[in-house]
Amino acid sequence: MKKILILCLTFLFLSCKSSEIIAQKPDYSKVDVAKYMKTITAEELKKHLFIVASDEMEGRNTGSDGQKNAGKYLIGEYKKNNISHPKKADGFYQKVPSEYMSRGFSPKLNDSENIWAFIEGSEKPEEILVISAHYDHVGMKNGEVYNGADDDGSGTVALLEIAQAFMQAKKDGFGPKRSILFLHVTGEEHGLHGSRYYSDNPLFPIENTIADINIDMIGRRDDDHKNTNNYVYVIGSDRLSTDLHNINEEANKKYVNLDLDYRYNDLNDPNRFYYRSDHYNFAKKGIPSIFYFNGVHADYHKESDEPEKIEYDALAKRAQLAFVTAWELANRENRPVVDKDGK
Repeated sequence: MKKILILCLTFLFLSCKSSEIIAQKPDYSKVDVAKYMKTITAEELKKHLFIVASDEMEGRNTGSDGQKNAGKYLIGEYKKNNISHPKKADGFYQKVPSEYMSRGFSPKLNDSENIWAFIEGSEKPEEILVISAHYDHVGMKNGEVYNGADDDGSGTVALLEIAQAFMQAKKDGFGPKRSILFLHVTGEEHGLHGSRYYSDNPLFPIENTIADINIDMIGRRDDDHKNTNNYVYVIGSDRLSTDLHNINEEANKKYVNLDLDYRYNDLNDPNRFYYRSDHYNFAKKGIPSIFYFNGVHADYHKESDEPEKIEYDALAKRAQLAFVTAWELANRENRPVVDKDGK
């Protein structure tokens, strides 16, 4: 009887210790972040982009069959990686009605959709980091397909790879502490419609969105960087939050070492790029936002913006920067503080 009692107590003790081990939180300070960053490869980005920016997608004009087919490809890739839509949503689509995108000076657009995929946070699931890119382009003109490989096929496929990297970390026991919404928005080319629709009709309370990382054209170089592609323009990072700016700077220095060019972040930038991509619809609601951009090149909004012209090494490095910045935002103790007015 005594021996049985000792065995029972030993079993109970070991069970309790096992439960304690299971309950322990993973130590994120020991995570090899570079391991996951390096899963974002030029080869995989190229594979995706030759599909997303192929002639079969007919230039992905807002609400067109080609754009919808591109969207189906994106959803298929998320499903392959076991990344689902948010539980609060009925599926991967957020419908954006034609009437919402109506403008007097624009052509009538068909109903379209934002596409969202979601990795729920392990510790602060109610806090949401949005990573965005627009998956529409300008369609076809005079029988020519405007494939938009850089604008914004590059950002679109970067989201796929960033999501895959986060999912691999989750499989290894290091899922993001905050939730991440991968948001492919529609209607950017006709007036930032999809991001405006999401920010006006958010799936999660807008005040729970801690930041937006927006990726729009990161696969080429511009004339001001003829001798190197080891750069990226950073726009908006310090407009609302010193924290966001510092996080991006530190992540770049630690992992990627791109030349961060801030010339278009100037308040007096005549190009007004800060107001011309989807991050702006988050920023104007007080959400810290950062916009990665390679600048304008000779093929911008032309039928010659083709996947063959993408510099995939540069695309991979810039996507990796977005990932490591997102990693820090998702896993740091505090959300970035809003300490500026955006002006």
